[in-house]
Amino acid sequence: MKTSAIILLFVGLMIAMFMFSLNQTVLATALPTIVGELDGVDQMLWVSTAFMLASTIMMPIYGKVGDLFGRKPLFMFAISCFLLGSVFALIANDMGMLIFGRVLQGIGGGGMMILSQSIIASVVPARERGKYMGIMGSAFAVSSVAGPLIGGWLTVGPGWRWAFAINFPLGIIALFAAAIFLKVPKRAPGPRPKIDVIGMALISIVTSCIVLVSAWGGHDYEWGSWQINGLIIVGALSIVGFIFVELKVSEPVIPMYLFKNRDFLLCTIAGLFIGIGMFGVLSYMPTYLQMVHGIDATVAGLMMVPMMGTMLISSTLIGFVVSRTGKYKKYPLMGILIMAASLVLLSQLKAESAAWETMGCLALLGLGLGLSMQTLVLVVQNAFPVAMVGTATASNNYFRQVGATLGMAFIGSVFTQRLLDNIKDGMGELAKAAPSQPLPKVSSTGLTPQIVADLPEPLHSLIITSYNDALVPLFLWVAPLAVLGFVFLCFLPNTPLAQTLKADPAKRELVTVGADSSASHADSSASHAVTSDSLAEKARLKESTHDGTDITQRPGDGDSRPAD
Repeated sequence: MKTSAIILLFVGLMIAMFMFSLNQTVLATALPTIVGELDGVDQMLWVSTAFMLASTIMMPIYGKVGDLFGRKPLFMFAISCFLLGSVFALIANDMGMLIFGRVLQGIGGGGMMILSQSIIASVVPARERGKYMGIMGSAFAVSSVAGPLIGGWLTVGPGWRWAFAINFPLGIIALFAAAIFLKVPKRAPGPRPKIDVIGMALISIVTSCIVLVSAWGGHDYEWGSWQINGLIIVGALSIVGFIFVELKVSEPVIPMYLFKNRDFLLCTIAGLFIGIGMFGVLSYMPTYLQMVHGIDATVAGLMMVPMMGTMLISSTLIGFVVSRTGKYKKYPLMGILIMAASLVLLSQLKAESAAWETMGCLALLGLGLGLSMQTLVLVVQNAFPVAMVGTATASNNYFRQVGATLGMAFIGSVFTQRLLDNIKDGMGELAKAAPSQPLPKVSSTGLTPQIVADLPEPLHSLIITSYNDALVPLFLWVAPLAVLGFVFLCFLPNTPLAQTLKADPAKRELVTVGADSSASHADSSASHAVTSDSLAEKARLKESTHDGTDITQRPGDGDSRPAD
């Protein structure tokens, strides 16, 4: 594609990615008001978790189906589904309807996220892709702060429902950009690949069980209860079944041979830990700022700006540096270590801590995320040929989103339970200290920043201290995971970045083996009758996977793939 066409396409992809990432954070500052109005503090974690769970489940599905059948129709479907979910969330009059709308948004958002990265990877070589991935990373940076800021401004202005209404103009622009600028060749004739329906169902069950155990354990149900034990058993059996199915089917949704590639394995583990830490902080920090510091939603959003600034600058700058030098290993190592330090510092915050202390910790977190997040995706994409880049990218992002969902669910569940317990215990102590002075009635499930600000002392101090003591110590629990991610990344090889779309990680040309799909499926011997040049290329690909795994001739690889 011409550079001008790539840029126009990239603008549309950026809009879609921005919509997805914006809706991960836009409700963060609005959440206290939303749950207060809809009387649903006890369901607060599901407003964010439902979106993340649905998008996480759909990521590997979109990645695989996009590789098999083409990405353009899937991309447009994903945007449409996202907009439909925005409609339900916009008109929601109870928490159930709001959460349903968030599920639909997540189903569409998973495709918007994965397909945007897969599409740009199919038209830009890995060496040049660094700057594009860096700019895509800046979309996360901008949305991580623009989301809370926009959500806060809308909450104190026209109302929180406008946080969903703003999706429609953006979505329409993204749809038109995809329809006009995303050009894909027609699929070559031949038998249609089989979709791994069983694998998709099993991975959905596994992901749901992981999130439900994290969200419900010790909160809705006791650890060791039959509900929690049942979910653990179902999840474990589903994992075993999923691995068995993926080893047997011709087109697995997450091919097991991906994990034999050291680049993929190490980046995926690190991405999982990054997701837990990043979204564990982002999801609840704006609520914490409003309640503890007594500020409105807009100011809470502004306090997140330092995080956006450092993440935006570091992500974009490192993207261009990697494209220029071709070297990348030290940046995610530095990033994940900085992230660990920021989590430790955040865990030391007190209710009386100054605003600049909180903002400094968030700026450090943004720097760490900017150095690491998109660089790891680039490394994964560089490890596989273009025909597999959608599946590889989706699988890597899936585990990062699993981490994000776990982070939100676990921290949200423990935070909510600790908050309710702190308020209950504190109210009891106040009642004992002054039995003759009746305390005003406070609904722990209907607290809003305004209600907390209007509370008399000592009740006001009790509530803000309860919020602080319920949340910030949890960040220290997450910091060791970032340190563990650093240890894993120390073993990451510095594989050279491919400089053309037909280059493998070792800068050698790739060829498609078994291009005739019908012949491949009709006669297995014919599918292996390749030229000596092709055999040489296969040998080189084995070398690029670090362990000799053959990724060029696997079941179903003879099927024609759209080169979008």
